[in-house]
Amino acid sequence: MIPTLFSLIILPFFSSGGMPAVMPDVKTLAVHEMSLDDRYSNTYVNDVFKDNILLAVNYATNSKINPTNIDWEKIDSQYKGTLTLNPGQTFAFHDDVLPQFAGKVAITSNAHFNSQEGFKSDGYLVGDGVCHLASILYWVAKDAGLDALAPTRHDFAVVPDIPEEYGVSIYDNLSAKGSSNELQNLYITNNKDKAVTFVFDYDGKDLTVKAEETI
Repeated sequence: MIPTLFSLIILPFFSSGGMPAVMPDVKTLAVHEMSLDDRYSNTYVNDVFKDNILLAVNYATNSKINPTNIDWEKIDSQYKGTLTLNPGQTFAFHDDVLPQFAGKVAITSNAHFNSQEGFKSDGYLVGDGVCHLASILYWVAKDAGLDALAPTRHDFAVVPDIPEEYGVSIYDNLSAKGSSNELQNLYITNNKDKAVTFVFDYDGKDLTVKAEETI
């Protein structure tokens, strides 16, 4: 039998309108990951941390959330979302910001980490765990060369998988607006001339955060 020779034909990607779609080129600026299975030594507390982290990711990437009826099975499933900063735009982890950022913040995480938004308590603090998300985001932003400011370090507790210098303390008490909240925040400004997208990718165990620049 004579073997059949197959040719490899690469077809262009087409948009729904039938015209070839131009796929934007991206450059990875930085990427880090952390396991959501080792947030805390106690399993119950760890699961609260994990759920709060994933809920915050969903809020930040504009996933549709019903705060009065959180679908935790969906929240705990594999998920990929993005957050894009255009040149000159500033992101703040929450909307109680330092005076120097007043009127300059274009994007926040869209959350305040309270029970009204569906965040869980581990018996100590509602929203515990979101500091870990802020910490890995800060690490990625710094490695990507973006302007990033975290006024209050997370020195009071270890953030597993994150170097100590990138630990970020996050706090947002809606009934006590002011300096305590402002200082426990994270500020990231895109100082580049291209858009930068943060990609949050949860595979069921590890959360990977990547910064990509459109080129």
